[in-house]
Amino acid sequence: MAKKAARKSSGKNKKASSKKTPVAQQLRRWVMRVALAAVALVVALVLLYSVVNPPVTHTIWSEWRRLGKVEREWVSIEEISPIMARSVVAAEDANFCLHWGFDVEAIRNAIEGGGNRGASTITQQVVKNVFLWQGRSWVRKAMETSITPVVEVFWSKQRILEVYLNVAETGNGVFGVEAAAQRYFNRSAAQLSSVQAARIAAILPSPRNRSVTDPSVRTRRRAAAILDGAATIRADGRADCFED
Repeated sequence: MAKKAARKSSGKNKKASSKKTPVAQQLRRWVMRVALAAVALVVALVLLYSVVNPPVTHTIWSEWRRLGKVEREWVSIEEISPIMARSVVAAEDANFCLHWGFDVEAIRNAIEGGGNRGASTITQQVVKNVFLWQGRSWVRKAMETSITPVVEVFWSKQRILEVYLNVAETGNGVFGVEAAAQRYFNRSAAQLSSVQAARIAAILPSPRNRSVTDPSVRTRRRAAAILDGAATIRADGRADCFED
């Protein structure tokens, strides 16, 4: 009797195990399908935005909800003063033309500095602005790290910079350098002087805490350094990848 009971119990366990296995396999399949669909969606969007301008970003949408309106006007990179493009690169990512999405030297310096310095490249910032959301989290950072090389593969450096110049926050409810130029200097981005361009670049990446029209001493010093940096990257060829 004991042996029969043991055999029955063993048979029940096998049946239970056989029932659980298909469920686990099905779950794994669904997880894989969702993951593959997410990857396919991201790649599709990257390809689409290589030729189509992103209609909105999470940050722009969030600010529109908060303020009720935002100022933004998309312009091509040909309609932006070259000094504006150079100033932004000098301010945010001086080695923009030399890396493939990640500036290893900047990352190393940030780590040595205790993490108080930013090390995000312009490409990473574009990925965060266009495809993801603001804020600090390991999930967002991991996604940003995964998408950045894809953008570098399918977009030209000029396209990356063009998108950045149009989606970067340049004031409270202001996005892109065209809207910034019109608000602060009553002119288009194509007409910006070197000092004006440096002032706009100097408020990045904290446009809500810094002023273009009434800059602090610190912002003035940063703008002066950006002017020098813009001249340097032009002279040594680090602007060649986005300038004709």
